[in-house]
Amino acid sequence: MSKTWFITGTSSGFGLELTERLLARGDRVAATLRNPAQLSLLKERYPSRLWLAQLDVTRTDNVRKVVDDAFAELGQIDVVVSNAGYGLAGAAEELTDAQISRLLNTNVLGSIQVIRAALPHLRQQGGGRILQLSSMGGQVTFPGLSLYHTSKFAMEGFVEAVAQEVAEFNIEFTLVEPGTAQTSFTRGMEMAEPLAAYDHTGIRQLLANWPSVGDAKKMVREMIASTGRSPAPRRLTLGSDAWTLVHAALTSRLAELEAQREIAFSTDSD
Repeated sequence: MSKTWFITGTSSGFGLELTERLLARGDRVAATLRNPAQLSLLKERYPSRLWLAQLDVTRTDNVRKVVDDAFAELGQIDVVVSNAGYGLAGAAEELTDAQISRLLNTNVLGSIQVIRAALPHLRQQGGGRILQLSSMGGQVTFPGLSLYHTSKFAMEGFVEAVAQEVAEFNIEFTLVEPGTAQTSFTRGMEMAEPLAAYDHTGIRQLLANWPSVGDAKKMVREMIASTGRSPAPRRLTLGSDAWTLVHAALTSRLAELEAQREIAFSTDSD
């Protein structure tokens, strides 16, 4: 059966690929982006199944209005995809205050407000699915991406808690954790003004030789397929690099925790 989707950040990358694939298979899509004219050709091709709206997720009042309008005009929305976001690269001390605020306002506060705006509608209609685009960077870290990791780790914690709050309303969440992929993500990454002190560190080498392991089309295929599984997978790790690196990070983290068991228990009150 066809579904109705609400997706943020549909101008490029995973958001655009999702929108195109869903429309091609017969679903309805409420696609939001900063400049709806970018999807004018898709609108001409799918006039009755593509609903477009301008949305800047950093404007909370705008988020609530657009989400409310989408549910009012389309009726039931089965899947909400919180996808809008971007990358910010540079050593922590290279980043400006404005760059930090802009990233957190988009990737964290924007994502939180999209989810908060959708929850009352999903609760009233008896349930639904929310896909939050995270990253393998919500589980593992690389030098030079500290603020990007901050944003993804933050959303992982938010979703973990909110999923428990709304489970009884038949609202389920999936954190999508892609590895590297051939999308516009790296091209759209904001770069800090470099400091000479970091010129010979691993940061420069990593960012200059960023790989692309995953296939964005295959990743989107699995995102869509995940919405047909019940219960919803809490996390969807995509790409061999993501699986390998996340597995190593979790294994190391668990080993560190096990090593501190005696210390942890020794601090209980008598």
